[in-house]
Amino acid sequence: MPQLQASQEHPEAPDGGRQYGKFQNEIYSNGVMNNLMPTVTTNPNKLEEQAKLHLGVTSYNYVSGGAGERATMDANRLAFRQWKIIPRMLRDTTHRDLTVEIFGEKHESPVFFAPVGVQTIFHRDREVGVAEIAAEIGVPYIMSSAASSTIEEVAKANGSGRRWYQLYWPHDEEITVSLLRRAKSNGFKVLVVTLDTWALAWRPADLDNAYVPFAKGVGNQVGFSDPVFRRKFKEKHKKEIEDDIMAASVDWEADVFSGKAHTWDQIEHLKKNWDGPIVLKGIQHVEDAQKAVEVGVQGIIVSNHGGRQMDGATGSFEVLPEIAEAVGDKITVLFDSGIRTGADIIKALCLGAKGVLIGRPFVYGLGIAGKQGARHVVKGILADLDQSMGLCGIRTIADCNPSMVRKVRYGGDLKSSL
Repeated sequence: MPQLQASQEHPEAPDGGRQYGKFQNEIYSNGVMNNLMPTVTTNPNKLEEQAKLHLGVTSYNYVSGGAGERATMDANRLAFRQWKIIPRMLRDTTHRDLTVEIFGEKHESPVFFAPVGVQTIFHRDREVGVAEIAAEIGVPYIMSSAASSTIEEVAKANGSGRRWYQLYWPHDEEITVSLLRRAKSNGFKVLVVTLDTWALAWRPADLDNAYVPFAKGVGNQVGFSDPVFRRKFKEKHKKEIEDDIMAASVDWEADVFSGKAHTWDQIEHLKKNWDGPIVLKGIQHVEDAQKAVEVGVQGIIVSNHGGRQMDGATGSFEVLPEIAEAVGDKITVLFDSGIRTGADIIKALCLGAKGVLIGRPFVYGLGIAGKQGARHVVKGILADLDQSMGLCGIRTIADCNPSMVRKVRYGGDLKSSL
């Protein structure tokens, strides 16, 4: 094993940009000099196992579970295993540049915190803690409509950080407009509209414990703090939300997870009430991607909700190349569902994604060690991305292209890092 010496520290980039690869040296240095080992594992295949030791049964099942027999979760990881990186040698990749431009803004990396709800069930630091550390490490935070913190609280915690707002789309148009106005006035620049969760899927891990946090008001804080929803609840029930959390939960969920689907023509209402980029999350089919272009939104996220909504569906990474080829020159294509390593990110970028969302891994870190655990996990993924880019001959994100990967089906590549 090479000896850790000052001369081996990760070189600074010429432009003085953030060098995520340095996190590797921080870990080694803390161990060698101070006998301090990482609180959170750096092994993506052991992260879920460690989180299980720290989380309660229902909280663990909620984040680790998927729809049906978790076949879509398996497919997400298998899809990545079928693509291999082809390293190139003797390229000057000493200094890597991870920056990307998305919707006219320069980001320090192509990585985003995925929208994950009810974070208070994993740790008391919840969304405000994760939004805080997201700003510290330069990673945009996408806030979930199912948060256990309010829009205003998350914005305050995120400070000068980049933040997007994910909408679980109510059918009540007045409430929808109120949510969009609150998000916009609190510095959320991009609207992410989740399309695949207008009703909850068949999730055995939750069903076996009859566990749905929203039923008791957990994860409804965005709705409960909304002035329009509060007014309508009081008009209907003649009392405040705080006087009957169960009734308020029923009313909120009936509007957001109503079991009634939205349709393409309703996108127009969102466009009229949001003056920034709109991104549709949950696209899995080329024709739906083309329809997104047709209705005039600015981006899509190729995603199957991490396998939480539709069992037996194709892995998101399986359909990314054909979607990117069909619409990548017309609309911004982002990717979600199954990212666990720096190599995964490289593969997604090579096959057409402009950015990627990290979900379960940061939640596992949150469950293990609060906001600092989430910080450790995402910094580790960024360091892995940085180092892996250099080792495979990629200097900039723009250098990620299809020539760097090849589809190879090995019988032993079944699944990893679910």
